[in-house]
Amino acid sequence: MKKSLLYTGFLLLSINIFGQETNDTILKNNTTNQEENLIDDEPKFKHSLGDLNIKLDDTGDRYLKFGLNSQVWLRSIENNPGTLVNGVEQKNTYDAGLRRMRVTMQAQLSPAYQIYVQLGINNQSFIAGGGSGTGANGQGKKPAIFFMDAYNELAIIPQKDFKTKQTNNFNLYLGAGLHGFNGISRMSNASTGKILMADMPIFNYPNIENSDQFARQLGIFARGEYDKFNYRFAVNKPFATNLQPQIGQTVDNNQSGKLSYSGYLMYNFFDKESGSTAFLPGFYLGTKKVVNVGVGFYSSKEGALSQPELGVYKSHDHSVLSADIFADLPVGIKSKEMAINLYSVFYRYNFGPNYLRNLGIMNPGTLDPNYPGTVAMEGVGNARNLLGTGNIWFTQVGFLLPKFSETVKLQPFASYTLKDLEGLNEQGSYYDIGANLFVFSQSAKISYQYSSRPLYDPVNKKQFDRKGEHILMFQLAF
Repeated sequence: MKKSLLYTGFLLLSINIFGQETNDTILKNNTTNQEENLIDDEPKFKHSLGDLNIKLDDTGDRYLKFGLNSQVWLRSIENNPGTLVNGVEQKNTYDAGLRRMRVTMQAQLSPAYQIYVQLGINNQSFIAGGGSGTGANGQGKKPAIFFMDAYNELAIIPQKDFKTKQTNNFNLYLGAGLHGFNGISRMSNASTGKILMADMPIFNYPNIENSDQFARQLGIFARGEYDKFNYRFAVNKPFATNLQPQIGQTVDNNQSGKLSYSGYLMYNFFDKESGSTAFLPGFYLGTKKVVNVGVGFYSSKEGALSQPELGVYKSHDHSVLSADIFADLPVGIKSKEMAINLYSVFYRYNFGPNYLRNLGIMNPGTLDPNYPGTVAMEGVGNARNLLGTGNIWFTQVGFLLPKFSETVKLQPFASYTLKDLEGLNEQGSYYDIGANLFVFSQSAKISYQYSSRPLYDPVNKKQFDRKGEHILMFQLAF
């Protein structure tokens, strides 16, 4: 209770500090005639910090656009039973970490050709995400920067005709490289700089850091629009996995080297969303009237391996199907600038018999070999049953409160996840609740979130406990 009051007090203090009026001339948008060429073609927000654009010609058809995204986490973690942190038993851990640090560049070298690059780091904490050992290269220090996206794209049928400048009802773009044009769902194609919650649920990326590289694979993709439909399809070469299963276990193993196929089709009922990059925003703060439905898939032959009995191995296909709905709508009196945000998705995973995967984001814990009690089947630290063969239903909702400042907005949110997985004997419910404090609209954000997760007994595979986690996130993105 004291922790929750501490975080709430910090949010209220932030409102008081940032809620004062700011000189409009300092915060005026960096608006140019190339607004239609922004990376994700999203609307300008009042009092946003603008964009980092460099025009390469007078028409705005050739340009460089740069983006930055910094997400810093402060956490209080209620650890799973049997957890050691840096060799010391800890029931609760306080830490700070860099959840995401990103730099992006989009080079529109001609109306028909662009290059997109994103690099940075993820998940650096005091104990993980960097080097190993002690001293100058101690645990968590000096993480390696890597490319998350690196692809080229060619306009086959452009959104606007190069000569007449007329809009084409159907457009087609082809690209190749390391990319995030994923299938499955909207949330599998999410902009991490514009998410409603403090973080993704992560099961929206079913191959995360196994057969993909931070939700990206190497391959080719096609994307575009037809009337109110937005589509994206990809054929990729999954990153190699060769885990070996124990008896009765199914693990990621794609040694046969099969390709993966994915796609997502979305229909826009009202305002159309852009698909000019892989990333779809999680909110518009009521500046658009958006209601979309979508369906998606992912498939890869022989992506898993099981050992049903000693010395007997069997390959299994990876497949995921999904259906989802997204809405971001202004509500109430226009001058109050209120908005409601809703996203709901259903996933059907088939990764082989009783497949289960556990994960803890920036997990600080290791197993205490001398712990006398029950160690959860999820593992230690903040680990949870992430996904598995079976069904997952996820819903999140946010409400933008009435305007009380020219530069600050407050948005409470909540989410619920129901996991019905083949490898467990009881369904699991996961809860998240919190709020976003937007400063200068989406450019700067402070988020608080409390998450509650069930823990499962490794013998009867039913719930025996629950643990929680507090997250305070500071984000700057533009």
